[in-house]
Amino acid sequence: MKLTNINRQKIIDLLKDDKRLDNRKPFEYRDIEIDTNISINAEGTARVKIGKTEVIVGVKMDTQEPYPDHEDEGTMITGMEFSPMSGDRYENGPPQMDSIEVARVVDRGIRESRFVDWKKLCIKEGEKVWSIMIDIYCINDEGNVMDASAIGAVAALKMARFPKYDKENESVVHGEFTDTPLPLTEHIPFTMTFHKIGNKLLLDPNRNEEDSSEAKLTLSVSQAGKKDKMINSMQKGGIIPITSDEMEKIITEAEKAYDKVFPDIEKKIGKLKR
Repeated sequence: MKLTNINRQKIIDLLKDDKRLDNRKPFEYRDIEIDTNISINAEGTARVKIGKTEVIVGVKMDTQEPYPDHEDEGTMITGMEFSPMSGDRYENGPPQMDSIEVARVVDRGIRESRFVDWKKLCIKEGEKVWSIMIDIYCINDEGNVMDASAIGAVAALKMARFPKYDKENESVVHGEFTDTPLPLTEHIPFTMTFHKIGNKLLLDPNRNEEDSSEAKLTLSVSQAGKKDKMINSMQKGGIIPITSDEMEKIITEAEKAYDKVFPDIEKKIGKLKR
């Protein structure tokens, strides 16, 4: 459903008083739900809901030759798809720009945080390594699919277990799993997306707020133990610039959101078992 100018103006007017249509504050997330073990056929799966936005993420594993410039490290590829049921703007067919962007941002956040210990995915240097494939499917798009997808990818990786590997035949036994988890580090990436509407910033936009947005910035942040938080990656989108003052505001609010929201996400994932 297309956003009308009247609805957009109402969103702008409310933001002038630091209010939103769903009664949230500008930098407040909707409720986040995480569930796992959605499918028995994947190495790891997760379902994430942020408000009414819902995604399902699956992790599959196989073996392949390593890349020439990283002969002792495993590989990863991330794909994303908006199904037609996720919203009336989506159709079957080749990947759309929105899905390509989500896949790239999620992939980069995981990769740059060093959340996965890539060297421990090496089977035989220069010849064979483990390959991780992350597939993201949007079931319902009510805004901020980006953050839901990133949380889902992390949860699915945390739940993933290696498939059985036949050393004699040097092949993966698909459908049979070990109890060995993926080699992950403390650097768990948490992705946060800020949008700019008029001259106001907000976090975790719903669908109407996204349609009203003229600029956005996605940050992937991680922290190992009590060390300083690290910004692993950023992605800017939209048609207008983000000023240096706005950038400082986003970083400040991102740190606050991380401290408030991430411990709860980490706790929810920690309670889940395969």
